[in-house]
Order: sequence, then C-alpha cells, then structure tokens
Amino acid sequence: MNQQLVNKILITIGFLFIYRLLAYVPVPGVDTAVIASFFDSHQSDALGLMNMFSGNAVERLSIISLGIMPYITASIIMELLAATFPNLGQMKKERDGMVKYMQIIRYATIAITIVQAIGVSIGLQSLTGPDGSSAILTDHTTFIVISAVSMLAGTMLLMWIGEQITQSGIGNGISLIIFAGIVSAIPSAIGQSISMVNEGAMSFLTVLAILALILVTVGVIIYVELGERRVPVTYAKKTMMQNQNKRVMNYIPIKVNLSGVIPVIFASAILMFPMTVLSSSTNPTVQAIADVLNPNSYFFNFLTFTFVIFFAFFYASIVFNAKDISENLKRQGGFIPGVRPGASTAAFLNETASRLTITGALYLGLVATLPFMIIKGMGVPFFFGGTAVLIVVQVALDTMRKIEAQIYMSKYETISAVGL
Repeated sequence: MNQQLVNKILITIGFLFIYRLLAYVPVPGVDTAVIASFFDSHQSDALGLMNMFSGNAVERLSIISLGIMPYITASIIMELLAATFPNLGQMKKERDGMVKYMQIIRYATIAITIVQAIGVSIGLQSLTGPDGSSAILTDHTTFIVISAVSMLAGTMLLMWIGEQITQSGIGNGISLIIFAGIVSAIPSAIGQSISMVNEGAMSFLTVLAILALILVTVGVIIYVELGERRVPVTYAKKTMMQNQNKRVMNYIPIKVNLSGVIPVIFASAILMFPMTVLSSSTNPTVQAIADVLNPNSYFFNFLTFTFVIFFAFFYASIVFNAKDISENLKRQGGFIPGVRPGASTAAFLNETASRLTITGALYLGLVATLPFMIIKGMGVPFFFGGTAVLIVVQVALDTMRKIEAQIYMSKYETISAVGL
C-alpha cells in the first residue's frame, strides 16, 4: 500500500472522527437529560429513524442533529429541476456551470436547514421531563435563534466535511457520513438487545432470528451489487491492430443496480423532511398526519417502497447515458454483434438497462422495507430495517472498490516509472 493511499485513508478517518465529536456538542440552552428521557420512549417511531441516521446525535440534540439530510434534500430538488429544465441540466455538464450548480445546492441547504431547525425548536417548547422540567433552559425566542444558528452551523460543517472527504479522502463523503452514523449506533443496539434478553423482554431465539435475517440481507445485497450484465463488443481488425499493446474492453458492463444506494438515501430524506416539520406541531390534525407517517406503520413502508422505485429509475437514467456510450463505441470502431452502430445501439442499451433497473429497483424496495416488516411481526420494540443494512453494505463495497482501484493505479504508475 503506497503512502498516497494511506494519507487518503487517514484523512477520511480524521474527518469522520471530527464528525463523531460534533455529535456530542449539544445546542446551547437545552436540558440534555430531558431530551434523552424523551427519546427513550420514541425509539421505534419517526424520531428513532432520524436518530439512527444521525448517529444518535438527535437524542443529544447535537448541533448536527439534523444530519446531512438537508443537503441531500437540496440535491434531490436540484436533480429534479435539472431533469426538467434543459438550461439547468446543461449548466451541470459544464465545468464553470457545475460550480454555480453546487453553490445553488448550498444555498438551498441553508434554507431547508433553517426551516427544519425552527420547526425542531418550536416543538421543544412543549417538551417536558418526567418531573415536569422543561427541555429549554432559556427564553423561547432566544432559544429559537440560538438553535437555528447552531444547527445551521452544524449542517454546514457536515457538508464541508463530506466535500473534503470526497476531494481529498477515499470514497463518497456524504455516504460515508451516513455510514459512520449508522455504524456508531451498532454497539448501543447490541447492548440494548443483551439487556432485553437478560430482562426477559426478548427471547434468545428472537436474537438468533434477527442475526440470521441480517446475514441473509447482507448476502442478498452483496450478491445483487456484484451482479452485472456484460454486453459483448466486437472491434474492427484495424482498431485491434492499433491497440494491440493496450487492453481493449470487449464487453460493456451494466450493473443490476445501476443507481446504488442513492434511491434509499433520497427516499429517506424526502420522508424525514415532513416528519421533522410535522412533529413540532401540537395541532391534532397535523399530529394525526405525523402518526400516519410513522416509520412503524405499514403506510410509511409503502411510501418508502414507492419512493425507492421512483428514484431508482430516475437516478439510473442519469448515471447511464446509452447515447454517449453508443457514440463512444462507434468512434472507437466497436459494435455490439447483431446490432447496428448509432441509434440502434443506444436503443438496445437503453432496453437492456431498463430491464435490469426493474430488477434492481424491486430489489432495493424489498430490502428497504421487507426486513423491517419481518422484525415488526416478531415484536422487536426498537427500530431496525433493511435501509440501515443496505446503506452500510453498499457504502462499504463502494469504498473497497475505490481503495482497490487506487491500489491498481499506484501499481500501474510504478510499472510505468521503471519503464516496463
């Protein structure tokens, strides 16, 4: 392992360590004991889901309790707008335009964070502990301003950390932040399970069933994520002679799951935004809507499944451009046997990718919802779903691929340097 890769890994670990430290910095003016006691009774609802994605930062009301979700929500909005308006889509493809595009996302993140922070601050005004003590230690108006500024600063720090990991570290920074938040909750979940078994609240067979379900889910995720359709490619004899000293790929790999973990993260972000706003209201009608959107409900899982399917097709259409692939293939003198170069090749690739995306979208939707439904049927009193396992496994696989690619790149550079 070369020094450059070691430095990237150390940079990534360092930034993730800073992220975990921020999770223990509470918003000024709150009684963390009251907040903690409140979350003890809300581990299986919307707040439990938010707490899981934030790495238990929500139950401490940390300055990063909103997590990276405002940034993801802003990214979703911009992706939808870019797909709708051609000028915005063209801006995204240009180098200078991409800088403006990312700047718009940052401004949108600020607006979304302020709305969510104010919603959380207002909701905390009516929160009291078991002894009747208030969760807010200062004047309500002052607290709203302080908490909004604190949470905005925390979210901006997370966004900056994610961008720094992507640029200077290894892997996707935003995905790794979510990954670190979920993984950090594993020790407490194990401890809670052991306590429940000792107290008789959960049988040992139930724990074994949960472990078996997790292993099966991990196995399915790895199997599908490594699966791909290899479309054969033939090159003209002249092209092969010109590139006889170079490796020419004789197939086009199309993954079963083209969109990766993005649809699940997008679906979670879309559903968590209204939950954050609605949970701050004391209106009975709004509370009824919030109860319907509870992650412990079947309707929430139906919405999750629907959103995952939608974003799987939407994001796959962005990352897989059949027209560009067919043009590059034609320019290099290659063709798919039995398919004419140009428009026919693009249509063939689109059809192939669409069929694979149907399978990949159904796989993502089932993995994101089915394990939770099984766990709920077993009567486990804490939140657990395939979404967390899916994100952890996919981010781990993606990071390992990038580390492996970096290792191979360093080997090629070494061979080139010695003249081989």
